[in-house]
Amino acid sequence: MKLLYTLNQRPPHGITLLLALQHMLASIGGIVAVPLIVGASIGLPNQEIVSLINAALLASGIVTMAQCIGLGPIGIRLPVVMGSSFAFLGVAIAIGREGGVASIMGSALVGSFVVILASFYMDKVKKLFPTVVSGVVVTLIGLTILPVAMNWVGDAPASSENFATLPKLFLAIVSLGIVVAVSVYCKGAVAASAIVIGLAGGYIVALSLGMVNLDDITSAAWVGGPEPLKYGLTFEASAIVSMSLVYIVVIAEATGDFMALANNCDKKISGKDLQRGLLGDGLGSTLSSILTAMPLASFSQNVGIVGITGVASRYVVAATGGLLILGGLFPKLAAIAVTIPKPVLGGVGFVMFGMIAYAGIRMLIMAADTKRNALVICVGLASGLAVTFEPRLLQHLPHDIANFLHSGITTGTIVTVILHQLLPKSSNQEVREALTESKDQFEEKIIRKSDNEEQTEAVQSKLEAKTSD
Repeated sequence: MKLLYTLNQRPPHGITLLLALQHMLASIGGIVAVPLIVGASIGLPNQEIVSLINAALLASGIVTMAQCIGLGPIGIRLPVVMGSSFAFLGVAIAIGREGGVASIMGSALVGSFVVILASFYMDKVKKLFPTVVSGVVVTLIGLTILPVAMNWVGDAPASSENFATLPKLFLAIVSLGIVVAVSVYCKGAVAASAIVIGLAGGYIVALSLGMVNLDDITSAAWVGGPEPLKYGLTFEASAIVSMSLVYIVVIAEATGDFMALANNCDKKISGKDLQRGLLGDGLGSTLSSILTAMPLASFSQNVGIVGITGVASRYVVAATGGLLILGGLFPKLAAIAVTIPKPVLGGVGFVMFGMIAYAGIRMLIMAADTKRNALVICVGLASGLAVTFEPRLLQHLPHDIANFLHSGITTGTIVTVILHQLLPKSSNQEVREALTESKDQFEEKIIRKSDNEEQTEAVQSKLEAKTSD
């Protein structure tokens, strides 16, 4: 498809604002939902959740602008939107319930250095997480947090008669139905905004039923600023390892997003470009932890918008970053989000969490269908789900080891990586992996050569221009 605006073109200001709003609509649901979900799950007061949302919007905006415009060796210079990642939900909730927000921010801060370091050693890190391993990890992320959505729908203790009453079930079903309908029958930015539309539709229904408390909106300030290190930082070994494991998975996802985005922008991407992008990703999450925001990652839905609209201008998405920053400076906007009834969140959560699991399942389908890989997948998934649904399995282990393995994501990932490294591979599988690695190296050489040729041509053009002058 022919691009309407190329990577380095600047559309007129009015069109830029309109196109930037489109990207914002596609991403703001995810950016707001992650701190909202985590805050509600660990029992934070609504005003504290508002602060988390404001910080998330602010951090997302700053890092989005850095990725698009570039700051020296930081930023991939592509129209990438950065935001709070659903991949961290399960781990953040588990860590937050044990050690509070300070533990989430401490582990996220240390974990962000995994991405920073990995940006310089991409080849070695990727070898530990081939498709079969990454697929198990992503699937576990989705499956282990589904119970959170169930509890939201119930919106009361499970033993209570008020658990999942008919009005609550109705709200959840309506919200879920709206998300599904918009995703199926709409296209482009509207379809990409299905989560936001589902939340808005459920919210309107809840208002009509008198199930919304608006006190938090009236009490919120109109203007607010960032509150760095508001909760402090605490560092627990098990929390750091759990968070770091998710960061490694996000590295693979970010690499895929960058490659797909470059393809949509008709841009040949090199290893140096990927390094700059991942460095921006890692440093962005470092900044997020300091600003008391959830870890960041690239948003895949915005990659699709570039492909659908043909608008590849990185300056459009940089403007989206500016809009997100403005959103983070007005607490009343965030206060609206925290008044959303939990059954509405629960209905939308079924789709959000299910889609994470689906992404993992798609990765597993792409893996070679062998008996060995089947064992790796089955044992890895079973291990992670076992400690999630029956944590008493770990009760007789030493306390530190039990704490280390209590997250199903951590346990499942460790088991999967170990099995993948230890179980013998068939000769065909070894040949296939060797060919894949050789292909990647060959493509990297071609890209570097192309980049060098482009640089040479640019220098030659400048010299010719000076000579003609």
